[in-house]
Amino acid sequence: MYPEYLVAPMREDLTRVGFEELKDADAVTKAIEGEGTVLVMVNSVCGCAAANARPAARIAAQSEKHPDKLVTVFAGMETEAVNKARAYMLPYPPSSPAMALFKDGKLVHIIERHQIEGRPAQMIADNLIGAFEQYC
Repeated sequence: MYPEYLVAPMREDLTRVGFEELKDADAVTKAIEGEGTVLVMVNSVCGCAAANARPAARIAAQSEKHPDKLVTVFAGMETEAVNKARAYMLPYPPSSPAMALFKDGKLVHIIERHQIEGRPAQMIADNLIGAFEQYC
């Protein structure tokens, strides 16, 4: 667990553009299992990957076509919510940061940490926007 003062600005990076923070397993289940599309962003303190993942998620969230819901869980903070979100992302291994797109409760696209590291935010956003075009 990290001190809240450390993660607060990282949370705000996403909530200020419309991401809803999910703090427990029930909230994750309700968000993912409904009808429509939902992007789940596993936020992270990791500077090497999350520093580009958050801007990418913000850019993609502003695209014309985007998921019905934008939600986030924070790795290293709300363990129950993160574990539940990761269970929906199986068979992919736990990754933080990560971004997963669900449609009608089914995983249709995922971007793992290894696909984020070393890539500019716009390239990651373009990947998400392509998935939004296909599934949203």
